[in-house]
Order: sequence, then structure tokens, then C-alpha cells
Amino acid sequence: MVSTQTGRAPALTATEREAELERLMPGYPAPQHWRRVPATGQHYLDLGSGEPALFLHGNPSWSYAWRKLVDRLSPHARCLAPDMPGFGLSRHLRPPAGVSDPYEVQLKHLDLLYQHLVQDEGVPERGWTLVLHDWGGPLGTAWAARHPGVVARLVMCNTVAFPWPSNFRLPFYLRWIRDHPLVADVVHLTNGFARTAVHAGVHQPLRPAERRAYLRPVARRAERRAVTDAVRAIPRDNTDPVWQLLEPAGNDPGPTALPMLIGWGMRDPVFTPALLEEWARRCPHAAVHRFPEAGHFVMEDAADELGDRIRDFLQGTR
Repeated sequence: MVSTQTGRAPALTATEREAELERLMPGYPAPQHWRRVPATGQHYLDLGSGEPALFLHGNPSWSYAWRKLVDRLSPHARCLAPDMPGFGLSRHLRPPAGVSDPYEVQLKHLDLLYQHLVQDEGVPERGWTLVLHDWGGPLGTAWAARHPGVVARLVMCNTVAFPWPSNFRLPFYLRWIRDHPLVADVVHLTNGFARTAVHAGVHQPLRPAERRAYLRPVARRAERRAVTDAVRAIPRDNTDPVWQLLEPAGNDPGPTALPMLIGWGMRDPVFTPALLEEWARRCPHAAVHRFPEAGHFVMEDAADELGDRIRDFLQGTR
């Protein structure tokens, strides 16, 4: 409706705004749970109370991927889900001064997020749970290794935090994007990686509105550079610098010795059961839960059961 006096559409009421956001991003928490880190403008969700649980997404997703889990777990923990630099609602970020390496940019933003949460938002310094998926695995593990004593437990969901095992081979299409700039340019132009992921990453199809919500932050070409760059940064071999970030200092056993829950979607076309077997070999203390009818986005396909497993894990390790 347009006002006959001003020629402008009247401002939406609070109820109308909430209805519009639900249409655009079904299931995503309401704006009263949205926050920004003052130093960078990084967007994050903040729901619930109690010990903090930090959810780190991968590529090409954003905090929208965690909406079902944070809804289920917010009665039991303070759920904090940032959009990593260049993703989701953190598209336009001021990079920290003097930091240019892409891994270091991500880790520095995690530092600034942590400082903000502890100093300004009353989040405790220790006792954190990290819930990690895809690229969130190596980044979260590297950050935990740099901050011994902060993280109390880990939840790993279809991710890695170690060099590729000898029986694993990255799918050819990811190698093409990673290794061939012209292929990467075409994928960037067409948004092909993200468009494929919202279909191939789940076993139970997402609703059309959910697929659109996943893709909304990368609708414009200028807003999807981080997606392409993340594929091109996938480690090639065991000498890649990213793995060095995961090495604990001195005699410290490192974060992967912490209490750990592994929730694995067994129909993942990229993070195959071979990687789960490597997790079990490296971390025999971990509780492993396999979800036979879940894909890469295990938090979509198995949200209820995975959420209950994480809830029980949190309660059993306090």
C-alpha cells in the first residue's frame, strides 16, 4: 500500500516486520537475538543462557544453518552463532589492521568476537563448547589451540581438524574449482557452488524458502567472493599451512583431547565415512553418532536427534 500524501509505502509494524523476516528467512531467530561486534561489524546470534556454546559454520553456509539446533539447545546453553567474515550478514567487514592471510583473518575475528562477548556481554572466559561444521572444524580447533583453557568440549559435525588421510580424495569438482582459476571464475559468476550445495548437501530436500534463505546473502556477485575463496583455500596435501595452525604448543595434547561428540551425516558426498574413521582412530575417547539418513548438513537432516545428543553431551560433561 502507498500513502496518497507522501507517495511512500507506510512503515511496517513490528508484527509485519517479523512476518516478512519469517517469509525471507524461515525459522531464523528474530532480530532481538541479532548482535554486532563493534570492532568489525561481524554479525552473530545470541540466544539462551548458561555456559556458552559457539557454533561455527562452513562454506557456503552461514548462521542460518544452525537455526534448528540453537532453537533446540538455547534452553540448555547460551548459543552464539556468528557469520564468519564475508558470509551471511557479515558480508561487509573491516579487516583487522595488519592481517591479510585468510586463515589469520578468520582467527583474528574469532579473537575479537571472544573479547567482545567476555568484556561487553558477560560471557564467561572459560567453559566454552565449540560446535563445528565444515570449515568451522579447522578454524575452531586452531582457535581453541591458541587459547588453552577456554574451550571445555568439542562437537564435530562433518568436518576435519587433521591432514587428509591416505584413503581420502577430494571430489573432482572441488579440485577443479580449487586448482583452475577459470573454473573458479565461472562458478563465482553463476553462484554454482552455493546453488549446488543447497541441494546436494541434504538428504531430505530443503523447502524452496529455506534454499532461498541460504542463498540470499550471496545473491549478488560482489557478495560471494568469500565462498569462492574458501574453496580455493582447501588444503592440497599434508604440507599445506592450514594444518600447521592445528598443532598444539609444546607438550599440550591440544583441543582434540577434550571431551568430544561427533555427529556425522553418513550421506555426505564430500566428508565421507573415511574421514569419520580417521576421527575415530585419532580420538578414541570421542562419542560417535552416525546419522544414516543425513547428508553434509547434518544439522538440517538430523536436527532433533543431533540436538538431543548435544544436549545430553553438555549435561554429561559439566
